[in-house]
Amino acid sequence: MRRVSTADLRRLEVINLCGGERLGYPCDFEIDLDCGSILSLIVSPEGRGFSLFGECEDYVIPWCRIECIGEDAILVKLDRNEISCCQSSKGRKKRK
Repeated sequence: MRRVSTADLRRLEVINLCGGERLGYPCDFEIDLDCGSILSLIVSPEGRGFSLFGECEDYVIPWCRIECIGEDAILVKLDRNEISCCQSSKGRKKRK
């Protein structure tokens, strides 16, 4: 069994296999506390000069769309329609 910390995951670039787009870097996770499973990976496109998919602050990538977590990158498989429909985290409440 391979183990990885969230700090290690945050250093891996997220790449979409369907179009080769660089989506950004993981910044958070959504977890179902009742069943103890990861629901989605929150990806921040910070550092990009422009956004290919609108004015999202962050992208929500469903965990089931992650194809591979490698040593250098996280590979996801989303077609263009799924990416443009990803929810923005702007509406998420932040803890104070």
